Amino acid sequence: MKICLSSNGNSSDSIMDPRFGRAAYFAIADTETMKFEIIENSAADSGGGAGITSAQLMVDKGVKAVITGNVGPNAMNVLKTAEIDIYRGTAVSLKENLEKLNKGLLDKIDTTVPEHYGMQGGRK
Repeated sequence: MKICLSSNGNSSDSIMDPRFGRAAYFAIADTETMKFEIIENSAADSGGGAGITSAQLMVDKGVKAVITGNVGPNAMNVLKTAEIDIYRGTAVSLKENLEKLNKGLLDKIDTTVPEHYGMQGGRK
């Protein structure tokens, strides 16, 4: 299964970025092989629509779940429509967050943050 993690850096040892649409990078982890594909988020610095663009990228990549800190309403709509589960990760490495998901230790995210929340740094 493919899992997306929002990331501050470009390795599996990087810390999870609490923002989804404006994360610097996305790590797509394959839970069967435990290999990571790191993607620079081209929408991170856009004036608007970062959440939608980022969510659509996850749909296009065939992701089944996202681990992040917060998700805005537009991204949430795209992800939910595509039946992609969203989990709240913590400020630890991507590998550690993936391990927590595999152990059932991450909560699902069912609520969004306000629009444009990530533009102010997105820290909750």
